[in-house]
Formats: sequence, structure tokens, C-alpha cells
Amino acid sequence: MKSTVYDIPLIDLQPQFDNPVAEAEIVKQIGDACKNSGFFAVRGHGIPEKIIEHCWQVSHDFFSLAEAEKLKVQMPFAGYPYGFAAMEAETLSLSRGEQAPPDLKENFSAGPNATPPAGISADEALFVFSENQWPQEPANFKQAWETCYEAMSLLSMRLMRLFALALNLPQNYFDEFLRQPISAFRANHYPALNKAALPGQLRAGAHSDYGSLTLLLQEEGLSGLEILNRQKKWIPVTPCMPEVIVNLGDLMERWTNGRWLSTLHRVNIPESETAQNQSRMSLAFFQQPDWDARIECLPTCLDPDGTAKYPVLTSGRHLMERFHSTVLNET
Repeated sequence: MKSTVYDIPLIDLQPQFDNPVAEAEIVKQIGDACKNSGFFAVRGHGIPEKIIEHCWQVSHDFFSLAEAEKLKVQMPFAGYPYGFAAMEAETLSLSRGEQAPPDLKENFSAGPNATPPAGISADEALFVFSENQWPQEPANFKQAWETCYEAMSLLSMRLMRLFALALNLPQNYFDEFLRQPISAFRANHYPALNKAALPGQLRAGAHSDYGSLTLLLQEEGLSGLEILNRQKKWIPVTPCMPEVIVNLGDLMERWTNGRWLSTLHRVNIPESETAQNQSRMSLAFFQQPDWDARIECLPTCLDPDGTAKYPVLTSGRHLMERFHSTVLNET
């Protein structure tokens, strides 16, 4: 069920469908991974390879377009959540309060296309519930992305139910926090480097993700993705399509009172000139609980004296503050 080929566990979800004994073993493996590194990979996840391949191909074709064509769906202003962001528009390390040069990547993002809940401000509604900006080229881009978004949503819900079991909670415990999730889907493109990087500049600076969990697809041999392990060493994360990399976000660490980890990760610049001359792409689905979901310590994760390490917060405001910190110059 688990492979030792990688520096993170590889867990096969397929046997879960066969018998309860297999599910119990999967739950244990997931719980161990979440405690030890906050990263693991899954196979047997149920997403058809043709869905992944189609979304990957249209995303690759989009980034191959002329810059003027991509800019037709550019995010209209800094802080707008969806559309195309050109090179060096984001500095992920700023989400941790660390100054660094902008990240060497461009990206395209889409959101839930949902109606904002009552009672939120205009700025809040604009942040998450803005319209997606779909390019006209390549053909079928919107359809491929919407199909993959839905498949990723279903997998993330399945994982949250396994998380609940690993935390000694009812399987459907997290369902009430995910009735109208505000999850986002992003393609990150790291072009071949045509100039020397600035001191401290990376393809994606060190950061943790903001939500409950992230699902990541990357191609073989072109990773650069690294995580900071418990020994404070950066180690590579190499699983590739069609396997899906899973990592925990900040909200899961807070829910579990720090028992599970939202691990720092980055995309480093390759050392060899040959590798630097290769572009890299990844697809990431960021599961984010409902806008007004209250994130407070789970009853099974309180300290022995009944205390929690983190104050209560709400999902949407946390996401908005962290995202804006990476793209707005004034912050």
C-alpha cells in the first residue's frame, strides 16, 4: 500500500473500496503522514487520467501563447483572485513576513463561481466571489478546467473524511465546514530562466498553504518542489502525474492544535544550467472551507488541560489576508 521510493509516503486509496480492514490501514498511514511531514502522495484516487491530461494540455498550451494573448485575461488589479498573473507578480515569502525578490513564475487561477453569502462586505465579496476570466484560446480550456476542478473537489472531500477518521471524529465531521467551499484552482508556470536570478530569488518562495489541504499535480523529472523536514533540511518532493501530492494547509494545523503540520515548501531554482533552461508547470487545487467557517481546535486535539494554542478565526478572512500579503505592495 505504501512505497518508499519517495521522500514522502505514497498511499494507495483504491483498497478503501474493498474492505474495512484496508480502510483502517489507509487511515493510519494518512494520520502518520500528517503528523510526520504534512505531505504525502496518493494513487488510486479515482480521478480519470484523461481529465488530468486534458487539463494539463490546455494549461500548457495557454502558457505557450504570446504574452499579449495571455494578458487578455490578466487579473485586472493587484489582489484580484482569478485570471492570469504575469511573471514576478507574487512573492509568496511575504505571507510569512519575509522580504524577498518576486517569484519567478506566472500563473492562471480560477475559483468556485459561487454566490457570496449574505452579510459580507463588498471587498470580501470581490475577493473570493469575483467572476472567473476564461481565455478563448486554447479551445475547451474552460470545460477542461471546470471538469478538473470538480474532480479535485470530490477527491478533497474524500480525503477530509479520511482525515476525520484519523482524528477520531465521525467521518462526516468536516462536511458542515464545506457546504459552499471557496476553493481555488491554479496552474503555475515557471519559464526557462533567461537571466540570472537575484539573490534570494526562487521560482516560488518558502511558504505554507492557507486552507485545509492542497492537491498538486506535477510532471516527472522537472520538480524543484522541496519541503522543510523536521530536521530543518530541504528535501525534494518527486511524485508525478497521475499520482497526486497532498499537503496540509494552515487551517488543518490550527484545527489539530499543531499535531498535524502545515509544512513550509518552496520551488527552488535547479543547480544545473540544463535544468534552468527547462520550463516547469504544476496544477494545484487549494481546498478552502466556507467563507464563514469558524476554525477552532477540534475536541479530540485539545491539550491535556483543555486549552488550544490558536485563537479562533474564519476561513475567508484568513485566506484574504494571507493572499493580499503576497501581491499588494502596500502590505
